Amino acid sequence: MKKYRTYLFVAGIIVLFLGLYKVVMPLVYKVAASDLFLVDSKDQASRLPISTHLSEIAFKQCNNYIKSELGSDVSIIFPDKPLNAWTLGNYQYLISAEVTITGNTESAGTKKYVCRINYDEGDNEEGALDSKNWSIIGLSGMNDL
Repeated sequence: MKKYRTYLFVAGIIVLFLGLYKVVMPLVYKVAASDLFLVDSKDQASRLPISTHLSEIAFKQCNNYIKSELGSDVSIIFPDKPLNAWTLGNYQYLISAEVTITGNTESAGTKKYVCRINYDEGDNEEGALDSKNWSIIGLSGMNDL
């Protein structure tokens, strides 16, 4: 039995690879090609920066979130428009902007940030101004404050 151990190990590896190649991968390809992950919404993703009323509201919601996180001790000046805004599809937005921090803090100056935000109500845009209908997914660039 000792001299067949290596052959059994090699045969087991070959069976595992063939099972992966012939059974598992075709199943994965079928699931990926199906409509299982399809999200049907009016908001389509764009590789180019956009400027829509929802991207402007998303920018304001990100600014409000930053203001609430920093508190009233820090004086903040936000620009009128973001540097860039992209839609990721399905009412998710990526906002790139700058904020000017003034006051007696050691982090005073202009900081760039990126905010990923999602409008939770989907195609129903009636509640777009309500901050409860927005979810901040991530914020980058403001963590050294």
